[in-house]
Amino acid sequence: QPLGDGGRVHARRLVVATGLADELPDVPGVAERWGRDVIHCPYCHGWEVRDEPIGVLYGEVTGIHQALLFGQLSDDVVLFSGDTELPDSDRRMLRAAGVRVVGGEVEGIVVEDDRLTGVRLADGQVFPRSIVVVPTRMVPRDELLTKLGARTKDTPAGPFVEVDPTGLTGVPGVWAVGNATGPA
Repeated sequence: QPLGDGGRVHARRLVVATGLADELPDVPGVAERWGRDVIHCPYCHGWEVRDEPIGVLYGEVTGIHQALLFGQLSDDVVLFSGDTELPDSDRRMLRAAGVRVVGGEVEGIVVEDDRLTGVRLADGQVFPRSIVVVPTRMVPRDELLTKLGARTKDTPAGPFVEVDPTGLTGVPGVWAVGNATGPA
């Protein structure tokens, strides 16, 4: 039967694959370019952007990790560190990987003729880039699972539904799979 308002479905087993939503940083232009030339994952998008001039926005959780990963895909990577003072050990790793570090608040991205062309700092400097990597906050779409009584566990990326190796939640007959259970 169609599920309208108040509709019910009866089943002995349920597999939930609702995924997650990426919360983007509040930087002008990022949301409009998301999934085109503003990306977040070297494993998802790296091959397509290899050898491009890449800018990486520093994130509290991702730190320098993204810059180092994208540094394996391009010889022209800039980490925009904002107002974060990077430890000398991080700066040495970035320098060894050929990643430049630029401090200062990112004011927005520059788009010309429907193409990302740069990153603009609050002081007016523009750094030519064709790709920008942003730190996202991954929010699982787990409302159904938690309403059914599934427990969550804290991870470095935030809380995700707890499952056993087969995907079974703590609720009998309810499995969760994919990004509903974790960022990877």
